[in-house]
Amino acid sequence: MHYITSLFLFLFLLFANGCTGKSQYQLLQTAKPIEAKHVSAASIEYKILPQDRLKVILYKDPGQIGMEQAQKIGDNINPDGILVNAKGYIKLPLIGKIKVSGLTQTQAADKIEKAYRQYLTEPSVYVEIMNKRIIVLGEVHKQGVVKLDKEKMTLFEALGFAGGLTDDAVRNSVIIMSHIPHKGLAIRKVDLTNFDKMNYASLMLRPNDIVYVKPNKWKEFKVNAGNYTSPFATISKIASPFVTLKYLKD
Repeated sequence: MHYITSLFLFLFLLFANGCTGKSQYQLLQTAKPIEAKHVSAASIEYKILPQDRLKVILYKDPGQIGMEQAQKIGDNINPDGILVNAKGYIKLPLIGKIKVSGLTQTQAADKIEKAYRQYLTEPSVYVEIMNKRIIVLGEVHKQGVVKLDKEKMTLFEALGFAGGLTDDAVRNSVIIMSHIPHKGLAIRKVDLTNFDKMNYASLMLRPNDIVYVKPNKWKEFKVNAGNYTSPFATISKIASPFVTLKYLKD
């Protein structure tokens, strides 16, 4: 009886310790209050960054869309994409180096098209960022990278691609970390349990956003309990044969 009481006391103290102070299990913790912020449509439009990979297709005649006709002068354009260098430039046939960092896909296409007008009649340029993605971590069934084949994605779409939430997920405080140009990192949270406070703009994700679904306290307790009790379990397994032999001997 005394052993059971001690065990319950140990587990209670372990749980209480996990509920206070900074957790070693949760990610993206901050002492600052996190609010459910709205995201404007303008802030969602992605700007090209150094190390992005671009698909650039040049059409000499806007009416021709076949790849063979379109890339007659683009033999040197890598079909796997063109890497934007550290200074924000890419290199293209005829026009050479051109800076595209800080521009949207449409702005980059317009700038490249204007440069090609010096050499071609009625050129048409298509630009697409190939490495747009969302990263989903935490209490989802499939953590990892969700590729973006469009300009934006909702939080529900990203969670759907990640297989949905686990039973241990905190649903009223999903964390989204974004990089805001000229402002740095920003964190916001979304309450998926309250439809009345939900706003479509707040659910929109930018390329390269990180979505983190926190574990509930019970999940953290189970993990911490396993970490604390695993040495005792190992010792118990090692000692078990000796205890059995002693029991048989007695």
